[in-house]
Amino acid sequence: MDFKDSIRVIPDFPQPGISFKDITTLLQNGPAYKKAIDEMKELVSSLKIDVIAGPEARGFVIGAPLAYALGVGFVPIRKSGKLPYETIEVGYDLEYGKDTLAMHTDAIKKGQNVLIADDLLATGGTISTSVNLVNQLGGNVVGAAFLIELTALNGRAKLPGIEVFTMLTYED
Repeated sequence: MDFKDSIRVIPDFPQPGISFKDITTLLQNGPAYKKAIDEMKELVSSLKIDVIAGPEARGFVIGAPLAYALGVGFVPIRKSGKLPYETIEVGYDLEYGKDTLAMHTDAIKKGQNVLIADDLLATGGTISTSVNLVNQLGGNVVGAAFLIELTALNGRAKLPGIEVFTMLTYED
């Protein structure tokens, strides 16, 4: 299956020069969505994973079903102020702005093997911040899995020593 056929590309969103990869069209297509999660499961099946962490919001729609398929737990990484319990927070730069991510302080147990899952690897800011949060809680990041990688933005460079799994690549 060519998943790119199920992903809408929107030029100049959210600002000029950005070519937004809209996965909502893939998510609307039940068989394509299921096949994408099944293929991501196969990509990471060799890893020993205790829990999957996914950053808000599209990391939820990739990470949670992947966790379900693997039979492991899911930990949401949210924007600042969205989690009800005690949190740790880290600020970072986006490809077009700044933001802060947070996790509950008890979300990851020391020594747990964590896969971070998201829809897109672009500049690597969101994922490197997610890695930072997991590391602060004593977790062991065993890999990072993405539906899409924008190779021209070289996000992998911000993930030294972390195995990266991607299903689709785009040059822009």
